[in-house]
Amino acid sequence: MTAPDLSATRVVDAAALAVPHEPADDVVSGTPSVGVVELGGFRGVELGVWEITPGVVRDVEADEVFVVLEGHGTVRFEDGSEVALAPGVIVRLHQGERTEWTIRTRLRKVYLA
Repeated sequence: MTAPDLSATRVVDAAALAVPHEPADDVVSGTPSVGVVELGGFRGVELGVWEITPGVVRDVEADEVFVVLEGHGTVRFEDGSEVALAPGVIVRLHQGERTEWTIRTRLRKVYLA
C-alpha cells in the first residue's frame, strides 16, 4: 500500500487508513499482528500510523510520542509502572525501554519518532 503523500494533501484520515499486517515479534501470548504506514517526516521527525491486534508482546522501544486513536490495552514498563491505553491517551516512550504490551482490542496509534 502506498502511504498518502502529505506534501500533496492537508488531511489524512488515520482512523480509516488501510494498514497491512504481519505477525508480531517477541509474542508472549495470542497471535497478534502489527502493521505500520509511514506518513513521512516533519521537521526531522518521522510520522506514521501503527496498529496491533489483540495479544501480548514484548518490545524494546525507540524515542517516540504517540496518541492512541482506537483500541484498548496496557503497556507495562520494566520498572513495574503501567499506562492504560485508550483513545486520546498520549504516551512518551524512551529509547531502550523494555515494555510489555497487553492488547485487548485492536489498537491504532499515530506516532512521532
